[in-house]
Amino acid sequence: KVVPGFPYHPHLGFETITIGKQGFVDHSDSLGGAGRFGAGDAQWMTAGKGIQHSEMFPLLHTDKPNTLEIFQIWLNLPSQSKLAEPHYKMLWNESIPKIEEVDTNGKKTTLEIYAGSYKANEAPKPTPDSWAANPENGVAIFSVKMEANAEWILPASLNDQVHNTLYFYNDTKIDVNHLVKVLPGKSVQITNGDKVAEFLILQGKPINEPVALRGPFVMNTDEELNLGFAEYRKTQFGGWPWPQTEQVFDRAKGRFAKYPDGSSEEK
Repeated sequence: KVVPGFPYHPHLGFETITIGKQGFVDHSDSLGGAGRFGAGDAQWMTAGKGIQHSEMFPLLHTDKPNTLEIFQIWLNLPSQSKLAEPHYKMLWNESIPKIEEVDTNGKKTTLEIYAGSYKANEAPKPTPDSWAANPENGVAIFSVKMEANAEWILPASLNDQVHNTLYFYNDTKIDVNHLVKVLPGKSVQITNGDKVAEFLILQGKPINEPVALRGPFVMNTDEELNLGFAEYRKTQFGGWPWPQTEQVFDRAKGRFAKYPDGSSEEK
């Protein structure tokens, strides 16, 4: 009603990876976790057997626009981890590998590695029950920015079972909000146009299990979904421990994370 964002809502059976490009996000959850992140940070949250969380976009600036640019990637969980304990982890900007490559014409391509690895550069570890926690599953999340007229080769995956998708959100030759699927096991040479291009690389081995989804719940069967909704009606996944439906923190507060076990980080 006052601050933009998504007041508390439930998730079950999958993970959210929220990457902040511009602006900030205030996170609160039903387990008592909280945080403020943005400007290159990423939040990795395993919903598992059920959690409520809120993502509000605090209006920190009074003298200029509060620009927000984020991506939230939904990563499925295998059946064995659907009911894992919920887990919340921050991947701070300072820990994200940033690689700059220059082509033969001196044009730059910059990569930020949020999951997986690129040429021996390892992203911070994901949450423990994630599909991404096993390197054999080849999960990778890269944010890529190419200068005008830059050329860059996306290397072929070593595992030909890994699927690779390029999602373009700022580009001149591929329509914005379109994706390109890469043939498994193939490298791709990307030649940029005359403007800066930005895209995400989303890579991983398919789980190859049935998917049943309804709103913010993702399970394997309709019966499991029904059980999940029944559990939510009964327990509210722990309820809402915060004083506000649209929980935000003090404007002067910096980046931070408070975890359900009582530990905290300040940035």
